Amino acid sequence: MKQPKQPSYLDAFIPITVLVCLLGAAVYLYGDNSSSGPNQIALLFATFTAALVGLKNGYTWKTLEDAMIKGITLSLGAILILLMVGALIGTWLLSGTVPTLIYYGLQIISPSWFYAASCMICGIVAMSIGSSWTTAATIGVALLGVATGLGLDPVVTAGAVISGAYFGDKLSPLSETTNLAPAVAGSDLFEHIQHMLWTTVPSFVIALIIFTFMGFSADVSSDIGRIEEIVTILKSNFNINPVMLAPLLILLILAFKKMPAFPAISIGAVVGAVWAMLFQGDLIQSQIDASQGQLVGYFKLVWATFYEGFSITTGDGKMDDLLSGGGMSNMLTTTWLVMTALMFGAIMEKTGLLEVFVRSILKVAKSTGSLIASTVATCIGTNVVAADQYIAIVVPGRMFKEEYEKRGLKPVNLSRTLEDGGTITSPLIPWNTCGAYMQSVLLINPLDYAMYAFFNLINPVLAVIYAYLGIKILRIKPKNMPQQV
Repeated sequence: MKQPKQPSYLDAFIPITVLVCLLGAAVYLYGDNSSSGPNQIALLFATFTAALVGLKNGYTWKTLEDAMIKGITLSLGAILILLMVGALIGTWLLSGTVPTLIYYGLQIISPSWFYAASCMICGIVAMSIGSSWTTAATIGVALLGVATGLGLDPVVTAGAVISGAYFGDKLSPLSETTNLAPAVAGSDLFEHIQHMLWTTVPSFVIALIIFTFMGFSADVSSDIGRIEEIVTILKSNFNINPVMLAPLLILLILAFKKMPAFPAISIGAVVGAVWAMLFQGDLIQSQIDASQGQLVGYFKLVWATFYEGFSITTGDGKMDDLLSGGGMSNMLTTTWLVMTALMFGAIMEKTGLLEVFVRSILKVAKSTGSLIASTVATCIGTNVVAADQYIAIVVPGRMFKEEYEKRGLKPVNLSRTLEDGGTITSPLIPWNTCGAYMQSVLLINPLDYAMYAFFNLINPVLAVIYAYLGIKILRIKPKNMPQQV
């Protein structure tokens, strides 16, 4: 069988150019709705372009098709979680879990400290359970509701949620990416976490300072009266009680016990449905068709909540939007985006088009600082092109590992850099699996909240500064160095 030829620089730039132009056109023409279909079409056309380049270079269609199928297969775990998160949000709205979190949040959190507190709370929860996705879908959704009540900016709040969720996820030994990075680089897990503290903690502290300053600078005096209105609406439509928080507590316990995300979130959704039938009888009664019988009506409404979410009419349009949502069907657009993004990433990797850029980078990355800066840039670029944080860790990790060894850099330098550049930049890209997920649960475009996700923006910059200044760059004996006699 004829060996496919190596792609040229032009080969690599053609699909990237097509993707960038089409994504730019999608955002220009459709704005915030670009992720509802236009981005997916852009990714499909870019995938076909990359496939044509691969065919030109000697790859068979069967090989390329298998690569695309493999790419989609890699996304199935995320898709299952996405669908079940939709069900969880729906049942937790119906059960009163999210409304109760909003209610108590309005009572406890001061507007001046809200942004910093949101960031800190999400950081603690994510570190405890090792999942930025679960944190955003539960605590994050509730905090956005609280922000609405306090008259604070939901976009800034989303940035605080993302910052905290990814800080905690990044340092948690329960996190998949925190385990993946050292596995790829060949370093020890806990040594990897310890080494990450040097870039991660200062970045988080700076982010907290900024959020604190923004909170004290925010003008919320004109919106304080709105809190009483929201509290009244919540109490008149839901049974508000600390017991309503049990589904959240159960989910956090399951996650802390290292139960995989899909079954844990599934159990959380089911518990929410049971809690709705036990404690929100008046609400359900007002929404069912009494002619079918009460038991059938209860069952039908709760069943529908799993797949189409929950909707309520309170007489207040903004509260209706806040307290309605969820459902598996509302995650299908995100699922489509994830699949098309990973198809494109799989083709780019299989045909060697990603590797072209890395080979070019290594030719100019002469110093340790430039090597680490190049690794960060490659991780970010892979997040943009391959659209998945796992690929943004694995591909650069494989490509740079040998070079780090040759230059006598300890593996923890690489594993830390993979997280500094790959893990935390993924939610800032709308067509990335993480960015698409965050938009689906927080209902805010990543292009909007990205400028406020201060931790995610600061951490890669700080990592590059450390590299050029030689701060906490650990060394070993360079690979293939002659033995001393």
